[in-house]
Amino acid sequence: MKHTVNSQSSDMAGLYTLSLRMVIGWTYFSAFWRRLILENKLIPDEQGYIGEKFNHFLPNALGIKPIIEYLVTHPDALQRSMLIFTIVEAVVGLCIILGFFTRLMSIGIFSLALGILLGSGWLGTTCLDEWQIGVLGVAGGFVLFLTGSGFYSLDYHFIKNHKKFTQKKWFQWLGSGNFQISNPKVFVLTGSLIIFGLTLFTNQYFHGGVWGTLHNKSVKPKLEISNVSHNNSDLKFQIYRTEGADVYGSFLIGIHILDKNGRILKEFDHKELAGISKENIQNHYVAKVKPGKHSLVIPLGAKADITLNIDDILQKSEIDALKLIDVSGIEWIERIE
Repeated sequence: MKHTVNSQSSDMAGLYTLSLRMVIGWTYFSAFWRRLILENKLIPDEQGYIGEKFNHFLPNALGIKPIIEYLVTHPDALQRSMLIFTIVEAVVGLCIILGFFTRLMSIGIFSLALGILLGSGWLGTTCLDEWQIGVLGVAGGFVLFLTGSGFYSLDYHFIKNHKKFTQKKWFQWLGSGNFQISNPKVFVLTGSLIIFGLTLFTNQYFHGGVWGTLHNKSVKPKLEISNVSHNNSDLKFQIYRTEGADVYGSFLIGIHILDKNGRILKEFDHKELAGISKENIQNHYVAKVKPGKHSLVIPLGAKADITLNIDDILQKSEIDALKLIDVSGIEWIERIE
């Protein structure tokens, strides 16, 4: 037997969630406002390009890493996607604030928040910033789907003015007002438990927040070194920054080429790394490894092939390991097989 929510109770439920609706709506509409009105952050190769922020999600994204990697390796597709994503956020956010087709827009809120959660739920230097935004957005979208909009909404205006489309069954599920659920208690409980389960799972997966040892991948930079090889003139290796703050680069101030006893065969200091030719850096993604004023700068999510000249190492057979040194004092060593 289907249960019908009466008109008065649905209007009051929508009224009680007015502040939630307006705050969540602005959260998403403001993304459009920041990127296109206050500044233009959709221009590639300019500081603040949103595509680079998207690239930061890549190293530890959950489930959607192949999609992110495809986009950051195809700049044109990335720019189009960021534009579409920004427009969707603007439409969904504004419509939620106005209470226009509220339940449909709440599905948009749910989907956008889920994307944020899976892509960047691991980020946050002092608090679990992106994870909190994601899980609260998912829960908020579900609540707004249940309540719809109340008195202060366009949906309510259409219903009270007896617009014909508001009498259609589809409007009950996409707009506001009465809608039929076979068993509302089971529906709400099931949805809530699924969202709570998602919350616990992602909290544990990203941060170890349910059991075991807490960890925060946004605090310290981490570099992965791979594909190390050399010939008589050059040493090549691939570098990939997978952890650390997304708003702050890893600043490489030293590279040492070592023998099997740890003795330095050749050293590149911060001045040499700051002056490295861009031709010796082959970037894979939109977040680029590049020489800075006093170091080699490696943004979060950046991956590049680096080439170093080793002409002055006479005994190439003695080369055994590569050591990278961050300005923070962190070191990474990779043996050369």
